[in-house]
Amino acid sequence: MSNAHQIRGDLTTGPITNHLIRLTVPMIWGILAIVSFQLVDTWYISMLGSTELAAIAFTFPVTYILFSLVLAQGIAASSVLSRLIGQGNLSRVKRVATHSILFAFLSGIVFAVIGLLTTDHLFEAMGAGPEMMPIIKDYMHIWFAGSVFLTVPMVGNSAIRATGDTKTPAKIMITAAVINALLAPVLVFGLFGMPRLEVQGAAIATLIANVGTTFAALYVLYYKKRLISRSRWHMALFSDSVKKLIVIAIPVSLATIMQPIAGAVLTALLAKHGTTAVAAFGIANRIEAFMFVVIMALATGMSPIIGQNWGARLYDRVHETLSKAIKFAVIWSMASAALLVIFAEPIARAFTDDPQIIRETMMYFWIVPVTYGLGNLVQGWSSAFNAMGMPRQSFNMIFVKLIILTIPAAMLGSHFYGVTGIWLSIAFVNIVTGIGFHVMNRRLCARQEQAIPVAA
Repeated sequence: MSNAHQIRGDLTTGPITNHLIRLTVPMIWGILAIVSFQLVDTWYISMLGSTELAAIAFTFPVTYILFSLVLAQGIAASSVLSRLIGQGNLSRVKRVATHSILFAFLSGIVFAVIGLLTTDHLFEAMGAGPEMMPIIKDYMHIWFAGSVFLTVPMVGNSAIRATGDTKTPAKIMITAAVINALLAPVLVFGLFGMPRLEVQGAAIATLIANVGTTFAALYVLYYKKRLISRSRWHMALFSDSVKKLIVIAIPVSLATIMQPIAGAVLTALLAKHGTTAVAAFGIANRIEAFMFVVIMALATGMSPIIGQNWGARLYDRVHETLSKAIKFAVIWSMASAALLVIFAEPIARAFTDDPQIIRETMMYFWIVPVTYGLGNLVQGWSSAFNAMGMPRQSFNMIFVKLIILTIPAAMLGSHFYGVTGIWLSIAFVNIVTGIGFHVMNRRLCARQEQAIPVAA
């Protein structure tokens, strides 16, 4: 038996379809659990008053950027480890897994120090008023101080997924979400004899939940998966491991941050046509986020399959995985589009009774969703390239789609056709990039199969 088979969840054998289902379904619930953290905090804090809610709104861009940096580390760890597992080199798998956790720990400390030292200047620069700063600091000082308990479990769960096990990370994330949801009201409002901590309570509840995920992930990695080295930490090779990780993490983090940048530009363009257009875009984004949870779960689930088989040079299985994942993503996107087109009006009315916002939201759902099938191809290929260890290709696609094409197209659409022109520009870019990159990427993969060395 090869070393790769000593790790549970070997994905280089067995039916691809079964692997995709087994790895994707748990991630649907795991992703929903992650999303629930911010929703729960926002819900309870909103009950404290408009000032508290506005103050917490200032924290979202900062926490999103930090989360993106941490997520990039997790994607990098999953990519490197899954390819090493596919190669069957168990000693290197343990060494890189151990170093990835250590690197996550050190990164968490760095994030905490920088965040705590810059809180005042950062949020003042963002425009937070003096009445909001005490509230922001109450929340963010605790959030920053617990950065290690964000970075370590994120990377730890990604390492577990690299072995082909998505059930365990999903269970960990769901449990953490439940703990946060139960603790938040107790600490925020001072229930059951606890002190009323308000926004600090929300931050502490999140911190406690993250501490739990940290120890759970480390327990699984050390005792169950045996991926953390028990004897030697191989510190002489720590820089080599970190290099493998940051080569992927840097372009992934940059690609992730481009999404809110493009969103901010689109929002600014829409604001020129009135607040109703911005509101319509906000409604559409929230609905899309919900509809795309399955697509995100599929991208996460297929990554270790592609990584292990790419590392094992089983390219037929890589192609089969991509083909089946893409077919499902297109079918799901088409079904989602049909629902949004048919139920555009009742969906819009569920959020507002303003007739102008309803009209603009309906127009979005009549134009953009029909291109979801092609637009989601870019995200699917992006995840695949990250799993293959080619993050630059992923970055290039996202950069071209969001920065090179979407922003200029939206500017032209806004100038000539107003809000509808912006919706048309988004649809146009989905079509062009979906078709263009799909054809290019198939050819690129064929060339890489001939050129890539055996070592990851």
